[in-house]
Amino acid sequence: MITMDTMLAGRFHLDTQKFVVEEVPVPAPGPGEVLIEVKAAGVCLSDVHLIDGTLPPLFATSDAVTVGHEVSGVIHTLGPGLKRGLTVGTRVTLEAGQSCEQCDDCARRRPCTQVRTRGIDYDGGWAQYTIAREDTLIPIPGNLPFDQAAIIPDAVSTPYAAIVATAGVRPAQSVGVWGVGGVGAHNVRVARLVGAAPIIAVDPLPGARERALAFGADIALDPAADDFADQVSAATAGRGLDFAFDCAGVPAVREQAAAVLGLNGALILVGITPKPLTISEGLTFNYMRKQVRGHYGGFPESVSELVRLVSNGRLDLAPSITDHIPLADAAEAIHRLEHKIGDPIRLILVP
Repeated sequence: MITMDTMLAGRFHLDTQKFVVEEVPVPAPGPGEVLIEVKAAGVCLSDVHLIDGTLPPLFATSDAVTVGHEVSGVIHTLGPGLKRGLTVGTRVTLEAGQSCEQCDDCARRRPCTQVRTRGIDYDGGWAQYTIAREDTLIPIPGNLPFDQAAIIPDAVSTPYAAIVATAGVRPAQSVGVWGVGGVGAHNVRVARLVGAAPIIAVDPLPGARERALAFGADIALDPAADDFADQVSAATAGRGLDFAFDCAGVPAVREQAAAVLGLNGALILVGITPKPLTISEGLTFNYMRKQVRGHYGGFPESVSELVRLVSNGRLDLAPSITDHIPLADAAEAIHRLEHKIGDPIRLILVP
């Protein structure tokens, strides 16, 4: 029986490696924190990888964690010692991670290995309520639906930061996107937004290739095609790609993508995998001065910038919402995403 002091939450138990939607106490915000009433939470492939054991938490502080790092809602309760003048009822989306507060590396934009991910290292938003530190809150306007706001952190901010920051794509530069799922589909859309041309989407699924074309790709290719490299060469007038984005996290993708880069071309590793990075290409990699750049997540400003872009009509995320699923049926959502049932972009859990 759910009471005013308890709530439903989708919890992954690290000791037993089991996921279950269960009743837990409603958390209370501490200093510098607020309690968020969750309105929407995205289901990401990273959530699936947490649950299947391929993405273990690095900084877990308990034996169980509430899953979910793509979250939006309203401020329900204010904790003590807040500095931002926040008010109850404010509509917000939450950054997907937070620093450890032990140094100022984030403020100085230095690389940091202590960034903790919501819903992996500490409790996330697959729940009726969740705790958020005040510096991770991004206010959202009334014209931005909660489901769209929820997926901005990670599903959209990760490829956005990869394109505008890690790669620095400029108009008329050629871009290839391998894997047109939840992240890759938005990689295509943001590449279109910044003026990349041509945009080549690569995916073995016909439905994903069709979606890529609808989202702004100029051409969509099957990676298994015998003449794949020739098709890329023809689409780029023989120059090869300026940037290749691996949104799949698959070693074979990286090999194929690196081989079709042009002069000074860069492979951007957006998708994550525990498997080793290997590039078998020989001297031509040196001759062509190719590069490999790692990428992880978005930057703090990415979410704020995307909120402005979406709310001002520069980017429509409505086509990205595949379905809404009750929180109680979170296990079904995991199954649908893991097995690509219905070829989802983003499934949304609704408490």
